[in-house]
Amino acid sequence: MLNISKTLENEKAVCVLEGRLDTVTAPQLEADLKDILPEIKELEMNFDKLEYISSAGLRVLLSAHKMMSKKAGMKLTHVHDSIMEIFEVTGFSDILNIEA
Repeated sequence: MLNISKTLENEKAVCVLEGRLDTVTAPQLEADLKDILPEIKELEMNFDKLEYISSAGLRVLLSAHKMMSKKAGMKLTHVHDSIMEIFEVTGFSDILNIEA
């Protein structure tokens, strides 16, 4: 299960993810981002309550990163060690803007 809380302000979106970002829930995040990405310039994703991320979740993040790289960008905040380890093993830590 994944809960997504979004706030939009001054062309910036903050998405707080809670739960698991996996094969079942990745399409939900993808649909939510598809709705907001065209109208924003900056995206922050708060991972403070994210427990797990799978390759399906990584794919959604990479897609959002590509879209946002043409704008002000995307950053991930409050990334826990277990999620950071996945980013490091997959090389995503070299691609994404991550603030632990």
